[in-house]
Amino acid sequence: MKVLWRDLRNHLRSDFRLDLYLAIAAWAALLLTVNFYFDLEDAYIDSFQGKPIWPVLYFCLYATAYYVSVWLWTHFHNRPDIWQTRGFWLRSGVALISYSIYAGFYGHSEWSRQLFDGQIYVFAYYCLHNLQSVLTIVLPLYLFYKFVDPYPSSFYGMAPKRKGLVLYALMLALMIPLITLASFQPDFLQSYPTYRDTNANEFFGVPEWVTAFIYELCYGWDFVPTELLFRGFLVIGMSRVLGHGAVLPMVVWYCSIHFGRPLGEAVSSLFGGYLLGVLALSTRSIWGGLLIHIGIAWGMEIAAFLQKATH
Repeated sequence: MKVLWRDLRNHLRSDFRLDLYLAIAAWAALLLTVNFYFDLEDAYIDSFQGKPIWPVLYFCLYATAYYVSVWLWTHFHNRPDIWQTRGFWLRSGVALISYSIYAGFYGHSEWSRQLFDGQIYVFAYYCLHNLQSVLTIVLPLYLFYKFVDPYPSSFYGMAPKRKGLVLYALMLALMIPLITLASFQPDFLQSYPTYRDTNANEFFGVPEWVTAFIYELCYGWDFVPTELLFRGFLVIGMSRVLGHGAVLPMVVWYCSIHFGRPLGEAVSSLFGGYLLGVLALSTRSIWGGLLIHIGIAWGMEIAAFLQKATH
């Protein structure tokens, strides 16, 4: 654990500039204000759901969040050479296109109608929505890793490593009282649990906990490609180009994917994303982040289930 705190201090020594971090904070605050004041994602972007322009709008949002953050980092660190680097554009382009297609993908809706003749449409929709990342994120990143990346190593942190797991487990334990407190808030219970009662258990002739369990496995899987892209590809992979500077732009973009969630969750993603990014860069692994991410996600699901069971 001491080694990881040392790595965090070393990262701050290498990357921290008060003017840069204040500028990044102001930029993130502006994005949050615009989104939550105008309800940008829910009221505007998602109004084009299922249309070809939907992923394009997500691309515009994510590219703006990411590239402005990169510009701030290159400006304050006096690194204009980054913008002439082919590897930067190639990596950032692959990440932005893949995640924008993932965010605006709607093919699983038709798949759900065809599966079992649409008799379990709602359940299939929820599960396939989480599993479609295999095609939209994991596959493109694997092809890039296998055939394009000149520095392939452990598929962007997917190789298991023990370094830091104790610290990650401690961080997860510290989140338990925060999750418990959040579960008493009305906006939390409007978003969680993400599982919704369907007729799938009746269709398959099984108890509802079985279909809920299957859904939660699919829900948990969806955090694997998220960690792979943000902490793996955009930090471990992009560090070949940006070095320590890979973390801050990732954090702002990562915050923007939470614009459809409660404000508190979006704000906290800035701090969580930064810490997980630094630790991923230190350990060269995303497994600790997966432990945190999936643990918190399932923790919020369990807390919401328990709250609704008592009402």
